[in-house]
Amino acid sequence: MRCDAVVIGAGHNGLVCGTYLARRGLRVVIVERRDVLGGAASSEELWPGCRISRGAYVAGLLRPAVIRELDLERRGLRLLRRAPSSFTPLSDGRGLLLGGDLSQSCASIRRFSVRDAVAYPEYEAFLDRIARWLEPLLDATPPDPARLRARDLPLLWRLARGGFALRRELREIAALLVGPASATLEGWFASEPLRATLATDAVIGAFAPPSAPGTGYVLFHHVMGETHGERGVWAYVEGGMGRLADALAAAASDAGAEIRRGTEVARILVQNGWVRGVALADGSEIEAPLVVSNADPHRTLLGLLGREHLPEPVARSVDALDLRSGSAKLNLVLDRLPAFRGSAPGVGPEHRGTIHLGATDLPGIEAAFRDASEGRLPERPIVELTLPSALDPSLAPPGRYVASMFVQYVPPALSRDDWAPLRSELASRCFAVADEVAPGFRESVLHCEVLAPPDLESLFGLSGGHIFHGAMSLDRLLFLRGVGDAGPYRTPQGGLYLCGAGTHPGGGVMGACGRNAAREILRDLGR
Repeated sequence: MRCDAVVIGAGHNGLVCGTYLARRGLRVVIVERRDVLGGAASSEELWPGCRISRGAYVAGLLRPAVIRELDLERRGLRLLRRAPSSFTPLSDGRGLLLGGDLSQSCASIRRFSVRDAVAYPEYEAFLDRIARWLEPLLDATPPDPARLRARDLPLLWRLARGGFALRRELREIAALLVGPASATLEGWFASEPLRATLATDAVIGAFAPPSAPGTGYVLFHHVMGETHGERGVWAYVEGGMGRLADALAAAASDAGAEIRRGTEVARILVQNGWVRGVALADGSEIEAPLVVSNADPHRTLLGLLGREHLPEPVARSVDALDLRSGSAKLNLVLDRLPAFRGSAPGVGPEHRGTIHLGATDLPGIEAAFRDASEGRLPERPIVELTLPSALDPSLAPPGRYVASMFVQYVPPALSRDDWAPLRSELASRCFAVADEVAPGFRESVLHCEVLAPPDLESLFGLSGGHIFHGAMSLDRLLFLRGVGDAGPYRTPQGGLYLCGAGTHPGGGVMGACGRNAAREILRDLGR
């Protein structure tokens, strides 16, 4: 068959990009290797009656423009506000609750440090000022200093005005964005577990400790989240993350795009220096003068396109992408919600947000990274436990609760065979740190799936199992988050574009990568 554009992968960015292209009159075909839409932001019924957000599990970074322009709420998207946003319980019965009401957060911090409780509102305001300044960059193609265009000038002027207003804080802002997260957090706060709770945002998805330069930006990247205009408040998707994919698929179909499930792309076809479509695993072809890949740059360019179609410097740069993943995901079904020491019985505020377990101080996070970098499972991993059933009982039958554990750090270089004896050991260590603060947690687990980096790669097509399609290090941000010198979304191969998390502004369930890529494609087409 023939069409105007083929989008490879029906992850959320692929669906977003395909929808915007179709709304401008292109005949778009979106092909998805799996029978399930959403990529890593999908839901599946792994056990009877239990709807599991198998990969991504929260939606705080989803851009308001995408929700509004694609009318996702009318198409069934419901975001369930998580407040408090985090809970860090300790074995002595104390706990740190953050998010939602600022005064309540400060009251919780005061149990650990009066000084930190005074500093916390200013820290939040400091981050908010930076976020308001830089947020326009998320929804735009970042200007490249080597090839500035007239259309870049309004954005640059807006950023310059914002930077001038913050000129007295620029030194501190630069230290946050390019430096180690631990230095910023130690400068602001004196107490644990506050430092470690905030530091987890700096290392999520990264194989780097909070003492590594550049982790400050990753911390800030996650601060950009909001729900219904409330910054710092993240959300669950009612019915599981797959409901976001359902809403996006409805928007794509309404715009005229065709979505094909269970359709694997074997290679990208090239003729006379330009793409001519894709060859499918079943031997058929889809012809199109435009191919957009939601897969990561490594899988797209070296896997589906082939090194022979790339300039050698570009191929080497793709080879050099940091795809080390220190992340694993446990999907669980429980027969009861955990009862934390010092908490009242029943569903409480401590169950609503992310629950931080295991390494709950900065030295512990550093030790977990050292263990993983030396090829070992950490004795005390960093565990982020979430209990979406506490807000969304529709996810499981009565008396059952869906839960997940996002775990760091795990050794990134282990093969699937290496992981065979380690999956149960990793689960055991995660359950052990949960038992320390919620006795009986291990006994409450009815079902457990462990997804190590090789599983994330094979299941979701993530090279190396990297959830951000590659490290968000300082050399891979803004206009540098692309391949070669073609910019974040274009490739050296004519007619081939990228729209996934390997492009600006990076990882997380944002939709910004797909929206920004569509804008650049339409510009190139004169639409």
